[in-house]
Amino acid sequence: MAVGSANESASNTTTDSNTLVEKLFVGEFDLLKLHQLDPIAFPFLLESVAQSQHVQGIASNVDASNDSARFDILFAFPQKTTHLNSEHEAEQFVQSFERDFASQSVSLTNHFLPFTGGWFAYFSYDYAQVVEPTLKLPVQQTSSLPLATVVRVPSAFVFDKADKALYMVTEAGFEQHFTAMKEAFEQCKAKELSLTSFHIVSQSEEPENKYLDGIADIKEYILSGDIFQVNLSRQWDVELSNDDAVAVYASLRKNNPAPFAALVDFGDWQVISSSPERLVRYRAPWVETRPIAGTRKRSDDVEQDRALIEELREHPKEIAEHIMLIDLERNDLGRICQPGTVEVNELMVIETYEHVHHIVSNVRGHLKSGISPLEVIHATFPGGTITGCPKVRCMEIIGELEQMPRLAYTGSLGYINRDGSLDFNILIRTMLKQGSNIQFRAGAGIVADSIAERELMESRHKAKGLIRALEAGASL
Repeated sequence: MAVGSANESASNTTTDSNTLVEKLFVGEFDLLKLHQLDPIAFPFLLESVAQSQHVQGIASNVDASNDSARFDILFAFPQKTTHLNSEHEAEQFVQSFERDFASQSVSLTNHFLPFTGGWFAYFSYDYAQVVEPTLKLPVQQTSSLPLATVVRVPSAFVFDKADKALYMVTEAGFEQHFTAMKEAFEQCKAKELSLTSFHIVSQSEEPENKYLDGIADIKEYILSGDIFQVNLSRQWDVELSNDDAVAVYASLRKNNPAPFAALVDFGDWQVISSSPERLVRYRAPWVETRPIAGTRKRSDDVEQDRALIEELREHPKEIAEHIMLIDLERNDLGRICQPGTVEVNELMVIETYEHVHHIVSNVRGHLKSGISPLEVIHATFPGGTITGCPKVRCMEIIGELEQMPRLAYTGSLGYINRDGSLDFNILIRTMLKQGSNIQFRAGAGIVADSIAERELMESRHKAKGLIRALEAGASL
């Protein structure tokens, strides 16, 4: 239930030539209620439901203003939607967005809200074929899901968790949206979420032998000098007793909270995510990526949990793998950043989540002038932590061994502002929902000295949070 007071006085309305912002409410409020009220008008929800606990790493020089954890965004009143259904249409898709952005871009703003009108975008992992046209990935003849979707969105609700304030934001020319947004808020502000309980009807995971054989093949590729590391994943399929996407997301955010959570409703299918990882963010002048590489499951025993952190932090394999991926990300950013500006401003800190510990770093640089938002995404997509090194050859091997498209898994979603600023996650710990059917994947980074059974267990540890969330649906 919302606790607080509506406040719509003129002093809470700010305008410039491009954007109108109004403070609507002060107090606790759950944006999921607005999505549930009208998923067509309010289809895309991004939340930071958990801020990780930081454990001191090897080096850290962190900006204390962490707006990715501060704000939740519910995008409102989608306009033009552009789907990319085949890699053969890629040139038209890219050119269409570049034209739209050029015609509607505005000068840089200093507004503190993260989104002030622009685009919401989803990129499947298989969009990598657009970024690397020579790459051929598996296709799924029965899937009608797009490789990518970009939606023009002029308005949004933004909840500021620091000040417990709910804002409405819209572009100039769409002021009429505020009336409908206020009406929707009034309808649901005093209501609780209406959640339908659900249970698992059936559940399966890919055969162990396929994964173990894939690890053996990867080791052969490494020994032959083809690659250094590959992230190999496996799939789980679950059938639920009903198709309530809001209930699934509510259970996920409660049982596996994460800083880059999302409920994205495209009508016939939904992306439901509890991702801990950022792909790329741009706020002038910095463009940054935040790789996660290195994982240990958590223990219920406090002392054992601390020991697992120390084991992770000091493990030679994990350190070597992480440093290799930092170099890959530095190379990615080097293609779009001003020479000499790329730096690692957080090096190998430990972040602790509900079920796992991770090693995390932050790599950033000053963006060159003239680089478009789509070029920023292409430079970093897909994330090196979920492919391997070297990236393109690893993706070829992933396609050969996994033998199916990854779809949403290890793709990305996020938003682009009209001033070019943007923020995108990596879709790990993520479910793809179609009706009552759920699929998700989890994997591990395979290197020369990987122990196959341990990597198999790591994939299961990463999947555990999603499975627990689905099991908990019976108690909603």
